[in-house]
Amino acid sequence: MSNDAIAEGDVPLPAARPPIPVTLADVLLRSREAWPQATALVLPDARYTYDDLARRAWATARSLAGMGVKPGDHVGLLFPNSAEFVTTLFGIAMLGAVAVPINTRYRAWELGFLVKDADLSCIVTYDGTRDYVDFATLLEEAFPELASQRQPGQLALDAAPLLRAVVMLGETERPWLTGPAAFAAAASACDNRQLTVWCEGVPIRSIAAIVYTSGTTSQPRGALLSQESLVRSWVMAGRRWGLRQSDSFWNPCQMFHIAGIGPLVFTLAHGAAFVTATHFEAGQALDQIDREKPTILYPTYPPLTMDLLTHPKFAATDTSHARAWLNVAPPDTLRRMQAAIPHASLITLYGSTEGGCVTMLSPEEDLETRMTTGGLPLPGNQVRVVSAETGEPAPPGIIGEIQYRGYNAFVGYYKDPEKTRATLGDDGWVRTGDMGDFDAAGRLTFRGRLKDMLKVGGENVAPAELEQYLESHPAVKLAQVFGIPDDRLVEVPVACIELHDGMVVGAEEIIAFCKGRISSFKVPRHVKVVTAWPMSLTKIQRGKLREQFITEMDEARGA
Repeated sequence: MSNDAIAEGDVPLPAARPPIPVTLADVLLRSREAWPQATALVLPDARYTYDDLARRAWATARSLAGMGVKPGDHVGLLFPNSAEFVTTLFGIAMLGAVAVPINTRYRAWELGFLVKDADLSCIVTYDGTRDYVDFATLLEEAFPELASQRQPGQLALDAAPLLRAVVMLGETERPWLTGPAAFAAAASACDNRQLTVWCEGVPIRSIAAIVYTSGTTSQPRGALLSQESLVRSWVMAGRRWGLRQSDSFWNPCQMFHIAGIGPLVFTLAHGAAFVTATHFEAGQALDQIDREKPTILYPTYPPLTMDLLTHPKFAATDTSHARAWLNVAPPDTLRRMQAAIPHASLITLYGSTEGGCVTMLSPEEDLETRMTTGGLPLPGNQVRVVSAETGEPAPPGIIGEIQYRGYNAFVGYYKDPEKTRATLGDDGWVRTGDMGDFDAAGRLTFRGRLKDMLKVGGENVAPAELEQYLESHPAVKLAQVFGIPDDRLVEVPVACIELHDGMVVGAEEIIAFCKGRISSFKVPRHVKVVTAWPMSLTKIQRGKLREQFITEMDEARGA
């Protein structure tokens, strides 16, 4: 058959699409060139165009470069959702440095670990949420050495030897902080020509961000995300949504999470408006939805969604402009959610920090498909389900471990080759530790976790990390943590502890030991003192502990 005959056939060619941005900096720069005056970011008290964000991001890049930050350096972002987070993120990207978002719910113990583990050379933060958390004070708690530092921009800390500067974009003053005036003045030392070369020359496989995620090790691990894995994979997710330049995307998830930063990337790449707030409160969120009338809603996690749907304001909130929304929940829960906003197609997905959006439904798919599966892999993502016994691919309908590979996959865990080898094979397949199966059409359904990981209101909690902290209490000899079901948060942590001989401590004291020192979602909701552990040959049977605890709770309720 001739080429002419092929070209004249009835098989349609793929539709032309706008090119996918190559780097994180490209996302904002391309959209600024295409839609400079279009609304890019909406907060409850402010709106920003693409031109606004791009100019602020470039000013941030100049200031960072003037302070000595270079391509490849690691820069921490300690912000809630804000224009400052967005412009700092893209400023770091324009410089070719590596963004390290920091969970604003961290307390001193966790923050101190991340700053050192991530080899941060600079942290950028601000004080716009001092009513909720004072980041300057939190940093001093994590690094007491800061109080004696008198040369901002030239810090010398034994506990974090690479950290040279903490930039405060606000009014808070400390001798060790670089304030907004000094930060702006640093731009005068920037070589603008060199900065442009750096911006235009960022390699597609270079690291764009290190996003920390709790694992089964004793501390969170930093997932290394390349420019391609962060940008291309999430832009493809935006395409699966059918995102348009005229859309507005409401997302209450914090930007330091992949559920915040990923949708931010694809929203801005499509020239749409990203609608968010510094923190989530259901009544205020409904006011924002009513006022902004977003076309896509992204509450994502059942605790947030149910807070919205059960709030007294919900019935009067105008959601008529929403054409699609997303939640990650079991089918029965999804059906209840869909019934609450029936005109907007509810979809779900399967993904992770390490792989972004792996599979996802389209709003155009039928109701039953959307309620019962996690959708098809995004273009370029390979997904398989393998037998836990044989390691061979499982046929449709057979549950096994979910694995994926492709441009979406992370590069590895920072400074943790052992865990990288355990998760990322030489053949590129990412072993998730999650269970799932395919239907006959190739759609994936998540069936649970092989890992011990807890999911508390959408936040990952590693039992080993919490156990390590509990065992730092002088009375605690050994701790074991597991999850029990919770109507609002899906799971909550429970701690069983063995005490050192002669020590006496109550549950209230252990819980008080946790509050304010670790993230609130990690604080055990129940603590039980044990004197004997259920054991297999060599290990404590965590599952047996959980069964015993749930039985005791049920019996107590029935008493």
